[in-house]
Amino acid sequence: MIRSFGGNVPKVHETAYVAESAQIIGDVTIEKDASIWDNAVLRGDMGPIVVGEGSNVQDVSAIHNTKNIPVIIGKNVTIGHRVVLHSCTIGDNSLIGMGAVLLDNVKIGNNCIVAAGAVVTPNTVIPDGAMAAGVPAKVIKNLTPEQIQANIENAKEYIKLSAMYKAEK
Repeated sequence: MIRSFGGNVPKVHETAYVAESAQIIGDVTIEKDASIWDNAVLRGDMGPIVVGEGSNVQDVSAIHNTKNIPVIIGKNVTIGHRVVLHSCTIGDNSLIGMGAVLLDNVKIGNNCIVAAGAVVTPNTVIPDGAMAAGVPAKVIKNLTPEQIQANIENAKEYIKLSAMYKAEK
């Protein structure tokens, strides 16, 4: 479902894919080649949500924000299944693992991984090229060039998969 709220109409690029069961509400922008998967909820009623070019938000993820603090997802980002994002920023080519929770004013750098199940507490900054894990999440290592490339390849696979879904509509 794609619906307006408070005078804000979601903006979905013509090349983006939004599953029929996803909920896209209010001030949400979904850029070129991005994909929003089954039962994901992007509720832009308190502030803007931007899903960058080539990024994917996987099944049952929830994205919301505190008043006037946006959620910004960069380019070629993978948001795993059942992730919660709240008023945070994620840099390009990053991967947020399944079940992770990112809270207000979190900033994830470019080329990062947040491990599955991690909880990134408010105001935490994860620098470019780092992996964060745990509860609360802490930087545990720097990513290798191969891991960074794997993040990018994962996002590309979702672009291909979403094109297949769009073709079958």
